[in-house]
Amino acid sequence: MPELDQVQDWIDGYIRAWNSNDADDIRRLFTNDAAYYTEPFSAPWRGQDAVVASWLARQDEPGQTEFTWSPLVITDTLAVVQGQTTYLNPTRIYSNLWIIRLDSTGRCFEFTEWWMEQPSDTRAPG
Repeated sequence: MPELDQVQDWIDGYIRAWNSNDADDIRRLFTNDAAYYTEPFSAPWRGQDAVVASWLARQDEPGQTEFTWSPLVITDTLAVVQGQTTYLNPTRIYSNLWIIRLDSTGRCFEFTEWWMEQPSDTRAPG
């Protein structure tokens, strides 16, 4: 664990939860004792209930983001993916690096994200 299909399924679920802000969609992604690091050196949200509560306290509006990604590393213990998040209104683009550790059931027990807003002068003319 994990394999590319399992990572794809997990990220699809993450995007579904991102757009629904449904507690059950979020809870389905994480183990009971999950650690979710919103920044690599910050204190994590610990436990499924904390992940759900913290996610909902910072939620984005459904349909306001687009996310694309590609795998960088997938081993039997972790997945590292590079992504891009585009917020539509107002337009902001973020580069993302996610470290995802999945258990044998495909649920995440540790998630760490790096995100950085891209300067507007590096974006393609629209």
